[in-house]
Amino acid sequence: MNLSVKQFNPLFGEQEKNFLTIVDSIRNIPSQMIVFPELALTGYDFHDRKEAEKFALNPECDILRELKYLATAENKILCIGYVEKSGINLYNSAGLFFPEPSYNYVYRKTHLFYKERMIFDETDRGFFVVDYQPWDIKIGTMICYDWRFPESARTLALLGADIVFCPSNLVTDVWQIAMPARALENKVYLAVANRTGAENRNGVSLNFNGKSSIYGYNGEILIQAHAETEEVITAVIDPKKTRNKYFNDINNIFSDRKAKWYIK
Repeated sequence: MNLSVKQFNPLFGEQEKNFLTIVDSIRNIPSQMIVFPELALTGYDFHDRKEAEKFALNPECDILRELKYLATAENKILCIGYVEKSGINLYNSAGLFFPEPSYNYVYRKTHLFYKERMIFDETDRGFFVVDYQPWDIKIGTMICYDWRFPESARTLALLGADIVFCPSNLVTDVWQIAMPARALENKVYLAVANRTGAENRNGVSLNFNGKSSIYGYNGEILIQAHAETEEVITAVIDPKKTRNKYFNDINNIFSDRKAKWYIK
């Protein structure tokens, strides 16, 4: 299966322009799966919750309806970050849209980074894996700062994920140490969709460092984008190769776990 990551510079507050960039990518990237960055529709650094609410999307809005339609029409799996409104709650979310719409689901970020906790609510549904049976692939999702916690990727792997999508707005370099470890320690593919560009708001300059990457299940970099350019990276993956968790004739990374000795 072909998996692509779209690395670009979402323009802050320009939701319609960012949407058109995403739509163009969906129509022109030939891969079966495409992952876009965290908050790809809006940009990242909101002044406050009230500002973020101006861009919040509900399930029946035109933008999400169009993205759901495109997943079906283009026969692609899409992962796209956006601000989600659900009741009185506001989430930093990633929509998973499938050719078969009954599989569509939304992941709501679990670990909120820095001032995000003043804007967004924590997830109310936790981690999950979508078993997309028409293509025999199991997909888990985490968002950016979730990577800091080994439990995030491990939970998704224990739930059966073959691949983990990770829409991100990364500003440090340490993630490049941890991300391949997350793939290796769980024997899963990992697709990190980072963004480029900078935002100068709230008295802070955030410089997003690109280098979006697709990691193999042994932790190797299958392909990586540059730090500053808008580009598409693509790799071929075989989900079935992640399912045997043995790495020699005896040791299995899941059955060898001694959970009773781990601190909860």
